[in-house]
Amino acid sequence: MMTAEENDLLCRVEGDAPMGRMMRRYWLPACLSEEVEEPDGTPLRVRVLGEDLVVFRDTAGRLGALDEHCPHRRASLSYGRNEENGLRCLYHGWKMDVEGNVIEMPSEPAESGFCAKVKHRAYPCREAGGFVWVWMGHRDDVAPFERPPFAPTESSKVSIVKFVVACNWAQILEGAIDSAHSSTLHSSDMRPARVTGAQATDTSWYRPSTDKAPKLQVQPTSFGFRYAAIRRPIFEAATHQYVRTTLFVAPITVLIPPNDVYNVANVNVPIDDTHTMFHFIAWNESGDGHDTETWRKFCGAQPGIDLDANWEPQRALANHHLQDREAMKLGDFTGIRGIPMQDMAMWTSMGPIADRTRDRLGASDLAIVEFRRIMVDAVRRFIADGAVPGAESASRLCAFEGVIPKTADWCSLVRVAGATGR
Repeated sequence: MMTAEENDLLCRVEGDAPMGRMMRRYWLPACLSEEVEEPDGTPLRVRVLGEDLVVFRDTAGRLGALDEHCPHRRASLSYGRNEENGLRCLYHGWKMDVEGNVIEMPSEPAESGFCAKVKHRAYPCREAGGFVWVWMGHRDDVAPFERPPFAPTESSKVSIVKFVVACNWAQILEGAIDSAHSSTLHSSDMRPARVTGAQATDTSWYRPSTDKAPKLQVQPTSFGFRYAAIRRPIFEAATHQYVRTTLFVAPITVLIPPNDVYNVANVNVPIDDTHTMFHFIAWNESGDGHDTETWRKFCGAQPGIDLDANWEPQRALANHHLQDREAMKLGDFTGIRGIPMQDMAMWTSMGPIADRTRDRLGASDLAIVEFRRIMVDAVRRFIADGAVPGAESASRLCAFEGVIPKTADWCSLVRVAGATGR
């Protein structure tokens, strides 16, 4: 259980909120690369940490992320002309390049020199893993960009589900590090089976355990923490244990245990205090795995079918997430199609910002407790001295299911006689 002050420290990201200021010290995904794929294409409005931006790819293919509102009279640049290596405001023709330099001012006398005196707010951009990443902190403190842990190489195959969730980022991330809920909420899609390790088809995931009450062991790391969810396996239950290990990479990324086809990751970008851009990622370092359309269909999150043009899901609290009670009578546990859509119903039902002062946590919530402790402690240190956690790169790390890393401390931590294979 948290205090109201701790809950605010964890959740609030807008304006001068400490968590939002701390998150600006990380590279954050602003949008998908596919959304700004075309040079001189349509500028894209995005909102991150309560701030409105416009992202575009210029004539030369360079990416820019600017304050959405023109420095002249604050008209939206999302209506602007993207041409000749700059974004031109429709109102008076002021034109900005990807660095925020005002390169043309048709409405001002050339001899005034006013053009050289104005600099528009622009954020550095990088592209990797299917995302456009932005640095929203001070330009003097830009951290070296490293590839994300779910796309460690250029050849990594990455398929991304994306949609807006009408709740705070932290309750979504807590869902991603909650192994116990998968045995219940997702039981119609993540099915116990007589398999030797986690497997996946285009319609279902299979796991070699019927155990719904995993024992958790948590180990802090320099980048966040990792934890093992230990279950009784279907095979060799007397001598083996089924272990799923998950990594939390501060502040917004979770590497979820993989199956035999692809790895899984979750990235939650705060839009503002009460909205989050959720990303559910299937990835494979070898270049194999799902294509994007198959992945989005599996998750019930296809643009134009399940989502509108703004990545807003058709399923929402207002329509009870289109829950099908007849399907439930026929055996579907939730009546909601798609693993992340089932999660979304739970997250949004908690309210825009969950009231953690009323939580009653149990043994299966050990990772939740660790996440809250780490993040609240981190933001308090940030308030005190500007320290930012997770400075060590996690880009070469990945989550493993059913395999215990061969280090003495981790083997001692989980204390198992054996582990089922993947």
